Amino acid sequence: MASPTLIIFAKPPRMGLAKTRLAKGLGRSEARRIARFTLARAMQAARSSGLKTRLYVEPAIATADTLGGLWPASIPRFAQAPGDLGDRLKQAMIEAPHGPVIFIGADAPGIRSRHLRQAGLALRHKGAVFGPANDGGFWLFGLSQQLRRPDIFDEVRWSTPHAMEDVWSDLPADSRVTLLAQLTDIDVAEDWKTYKKQ
Repeated sequence: MASPTLIIFAKPPRMGLAKTRLAKGLGRSEARRIARFTLARAMQAARSSGLKTRLYVEPAIATADTLGGLWPASIPRFAQAPGDLGDRLKQAMIEAPHGPVIFIGADAPGIRSRHLRQAGLALRHKGAVFGPANDGGFWLFGLSQQLRRPDIFDEVRWSTPHAMEDVWSDLPADSRVTLLAQLTDIDVAEDWKTYKKQ
């Protein structure tokens, strides 16, 4: 059986580019610091997981960045496709090698390598895996090879409390769905306050 491919979606932690909603509540400098922190956590989890990893970045010019080693040269980098999140996920899935795929962003500082390994194990059979976020979205989503279909991301209300529910409803009715631990996605100032209390 093919091993899973981990796909990370990320932006460089630069003021005015990453965490713009967070910057509205905490200021641009603090938002940039938090963006670097959450990105570092995601990359550390990926490197420790042992999974084949691909990094999809935005903007496209950032594919040449290393961010001082935060984006290691050993991890291949690709430009995100244009369009909404569904379009970008779809393109990355099409381009990924044969086998299960696992998607994460760089917004959940609670992510650990054990979560990624658990996701990989869950995809050994026909099924899907979600890492639910406290806002109704998800910090991780994975599909077995059998469920890799481009239409899985159609008609999803991204950046709403319905995102996970919408993706789940696009899965075949007989899909085996595994849920990982719920983590906090850092999108706005209130999310950061919630995370700091944990």
